[in-house]
Amino acid sequence: MSSRINIKNKKARFEFEFIETYTTGIVLTGTEIKSIRASKASIAESYGVMVNSEIIIRNMYVQEYENGTHYNHETRRDRKLLLNRTELNKIERKIKSKGLTLVPVSLFINNKGLAKLEIALAKGKKIHDKREDLKQKDAKREMDRRLK
Repeated sequence: MSSRINIKNKKARFEFEFIETYTTGIVLTGTEIKSIRASKASIAESYGVMVNSEIIIRNMYVQEYENGTHYNHETRRDRKLLLNRTELNKIERKIKSKGLTLVPVSLFINNKGLAKLEIALAKGKKIHDKREDLKQKDAKREMDRRLK
């Protein structure tokens, strides 16, 4: 059951420099997973926070399931991420000591049909870093044009 659902946070790579990435499970209700399988979700404005030694994803948008009844979910509720205790402790130490943040990179369905969220420990880029990335991107595009 290989699914092609892959929802990406395209702005994250431009706004942040990724230090480490983790693939996590995510706690969802029945109507939420059905909406995600229909590609009705967005992680563009979402972010991760540590609450009571657990990682919570905030502001992740999952559209209400159109066939849902009164059991339908809230669109922007907090959702718990599932990681090992050692990984959680490591992430918590790095967030507190180095001032890093947790950014969701992509939301996908794995081969077993489970929703997974790829998160990254990230450091915000400065304006000059963003300009440098744009210059490199333009230079690469120009070289590709000349080779063709």
